[in-house]
Amino acid sequence: MTAELVVGDQLELVTGAAAAGGACVARAPDGRVVFVRHTLPGEHVLARVTSATTSFLRADAVQVLSASVDRVEPPCPYAGPGRCGGCDWQHVALGRQRELKAGLVAEQLRRIAKVERAVVVEQVPGAPDGLGWRTRVTFAVSPDGRPGLRRHRSHDLQPVERCLIAAPGVQHVGAERLRWYAAASVEVASTADGSQRVVDVLRGGRGRPRVPAVDAGVVVDGRPQAVPHGLRHAVLGRHFEVAAGGFWQVHVGAATALAQAVIGALEPQPGEAVVDLYAGVGLFAALLAEAVGETGSVLAVEADGRACADAARNTADLPQVRIRTAEVEPGLLHRLASPGPEGQPPPDLIVLDPPRAGAGPAVTAALAALRPRRIAYVSCEPASFARDAKVLLDAGWTMPIMRAFDLYPMTEHVELVAVFEPPASG
Repeated sequence: MTAELVVGDQLELVTGAAAAGGACVARAPDGRVVFVRHTLPGEHVLARVTSATTSFLRADAVQVLSASVDRVEPPCPYAGPGRCGGCDWQHVALGRQRELKAGLVAEQLRRIAKVERAVVVEQVPGAPDGLGWRTRVTFAVSPDGRPGLRRHRSHDLQPVERCLIAAPGVQHVGAERLRWYAAASVEVASTADGSQRVVDVLRGGRGRPRVPAVDAGVVVDGRPQAVPHGLRHAVLGRHFEVAAGGFWQVHVGAATALAQAVIGALEPQPGEAVVDLYAGVGLFAALLAEAVGETGSVLAVEADGRACADAARNTADLPQVRIRTAEVEPGLLHRLASPGPEGQPPPDLIVLDPPRAGAGPAVTAALAALRPRRIAYVSCEPASFARDAKVLLDAGWTMPIMRAFDLYPMTEHVELVAVFEPPASG
């Protein structure tokens, strides 16, 4: 009889396929599935159990007994068992990382959406070695003012001297090497070219956070302390202002790559009506408004009031754009099926970029009922994307385009852009 495995036990394993979450799947002697981090498919490893349930185990590979040809020395000294949890695959050759991501996307499409599709994960300009791409990094701060990054599945902090995936503009601030007394967290953000930088500090305890001297704008608990108070990003000839703490794609080349993918796939025509759901600060809304011209229209829907304020500024020169602060829900979409009191025509095109949870079946079904000429769906989560795609595909829609982008090198995450077209009339 096999003794029950508990946290801290070690066992030899041969790993199988990569799984969502950055681990590889193996099988323990007692039959339970083991999700093993810091390994690659086909490796023989000695693994230490880090958590246990009745149905599965989690473990870290602490010694590689037989290595994959795709294993490399992690460039970051803080990557590895028990250390920083920000990067899943520092030990994996960059090309193999993209192959593994492609396999994960294909598996989710096959399992959830019942679609067989070859997937290629595309490199995005700006990080040829997989480092220096992240334009926004959040550091947690310990009670003694020391910043750090969270360890995997833990609230414990890993102090770092330098985060290698941080973009040059973020590294320029050097927040990792400073003290941030009375702060809970410090978010450092920069533009892709590093010309603007801003530090967003949240209070952590009693008293006012003591902000060290930094070559960046400073915002403390939402109150501007030093300029700039936000960032001004350039994409395809337009500028977009984003307040400190606001959402913007983190990869230095992400906004341009996604904008080109969406506009190229939708092929907007002058005079068309567009709806941009989960519109954020108006990236897609502004660029699509330029494409449809003053005879067209764009309705941008976003629940976050601060993002809507940024979107209004970013589209102020485009009278064909309307910003609506609202949750994306089926009732709102049903009201778009016919011209509303403000003259918004039924949409010819829809773009949506929902959070990780996806749009959800009810919203997706409402989108299908609108029957626009095309829908562009941008997703950072293959599982929720596959679930929503199934709703459209089951309703007779087709998916002629699906692209995957490596916006998160050294991690298992990937970004998708897909286009759906409605079934033929009748």
